[in-house]
Amino acid sequence: MEYFVWDIDPNILKFGALQLRWYGVLFVGSFFIGLAIMQWIYKREGKDPKVLDNFLIYIVVGVVVGARLMHCFAYEPDYYLSNPVEILYVWKGGLASHGGMLGAILALYMFSKRYKKDFVWLLSRVAIAGMVTAAFVRIGNFFNSEILGLETTKPWAVIFARVDNLPRHPVQLYEASAYLIILLILLWIYRKASFDFATKILPGVFLLLLFGARFLIEYTKTEQADYNTIVPLTVGQMLSVPFVILGLLWTLWAIFLSSKDNR
Repeated sequence: MEYFVWDIDPNILKFGALQLRWYGVLFVGSFFIGLAIMQWIYKREGKDPKVLDNFLIYIVVGVVVGARLMHCFAYEPDYYLSNPVEILYVWKGGLASHGGMLGAILALYMFSKRYKKDFVWLLSRVAIAGMVTAAFVRIGNFFNSEILGLETTKPWAVIFARVDNLPRHPVQLYEASAYLIILLILLWIYRKASFDFATKILPGVFLLLLFGARFLIEYTKTEQADYNTIVPLTVGQMLSVPFVILGLLWTLWAIFLSSKDNR
């Protein structure tokens, strides 16, 4: 069977030591698309979008710092504890989505306090915009031929020629597709529900679907951590479990409050 061979250069352009990479363009671009979504939401709900002028700075810093620290201490702790200065070498790669999530939540909280905005309202709306970044990051991983899937004989398998000649699950595209579907689900809920109910339920649905999808897709992914766990789960799955539980409880809480209010 002939499989699709992926051998694209992860660099778009090179200027000596400087490189313009697909991953970077997708990563940065996703934040601007997310900002545009937030501006649309603000206008739709009659709020002044000017407050978002500094919003992007908070989110980008929170995501990058959180994702970097989670990668260093959850996936490669031995290496980075022995080489702590390299924690700062973000350009060498190594960002973990679970840490990015925690960093974004902390940044949102700080933003809400600084500008006296409702934290849960912000969290529920950023959940929609955040799915764009989640999807684009995985597409960037595909361009980098990283975060590889397990070997498979499925007809849609991909050979990442820059790594080896094995046909593998294109897990990056699995995740990107799942996240874009979740984006549409969140948008549908936001458009159909009242603003108050959307505020209550969107964070829970976001966490439940995002990390539920991540947990399941991990079964087709190679282990990213540099150590073995004592349970039959990958590090990515173990980190996803608390978010899934929180998302489920949050969603049930929102439904309960809604049904109580409608009595």
